[in-house]
Amino acid sequence: MKNVLLHSCCAPCSGAIIEWMLSNDIRPTIFFSNSNISPKEEYELRKYECARFAQKNGIEMVEDEYDHDTWLKDVAEGFEDAPERGSRCLRCFKFRLERAARYASEHGFDTLTTSLASSRWKSLEQVSEAGFEACGKVCGVEWWDRNWRKGGLQERRNQIIKEENFYNQLFCGCEFSKKNLGIK
Repeated sequence: MKNVLLHSCCAPCSGAIIEWMLSNDIRPTIFFSNSNISPKEEYELRKYECARFAQKNGIEMVEDEYDHDTWLKDVAEGFEDAPERGSRCLRCFKFRLERAARYASEHGFDTLTTSLASSRWKSLEQVSEAGFEACGKVCGVEWWDRNWRKGGLQERRNQIIKEENFYNQLFCGCEFSKKNLGIK
C-alpha cells in the first residue's frame, strides 16, 4: 500500500484511523464525500471539523461535490422508510464509495478505505460489500477491508473526540436516519 485515500464521514470516526496510519508511516489523503448529510449546515460543520483535524496533522483533505439532490434520487427514493443498517444504508455506502473509488483511480491512489468501518452504528458487512464493489468498478484501486474498531481504535476514537473537542453528531447525517432515531 503506497498511496491511501481515506473516505471520511466525519472527524470523530476518522481521528483514530488517521493517528494509526500516521504512526505506521502511512500518510492518507482524506476524501470528504458525504452528499447524504442534511441540512447543508450540518454538512459544513462536519466538513470543518474534518478539515481542522487534517490541517493539524499536516495531511491533505479533498472535498467531493456536495449533491444532496442526486443522493436523494439515487439512494433514498423508495427507501425512505428503510431501517438503519437496511437497504438504504447499503445504497448510501455504495454511492459515496463509488465516488471515492473513481477519485482514487483518477488521481493515482492505489488503496481506498473508509472511516465508515469505525462506527459501531454501521454494518461492517455493508461497508465491505460497498467498498469491494466500488473498487471493482475502477482500475488500479484496491479496497482496504479493515474493521477500524479493533486494536484499541474504538477507545482511542472516544479519547480523540474529547481531546479535540469534536462536534460529535448523534446520527449518520441523512434526514431519514435522524427521523428513525427521533432526532429533531
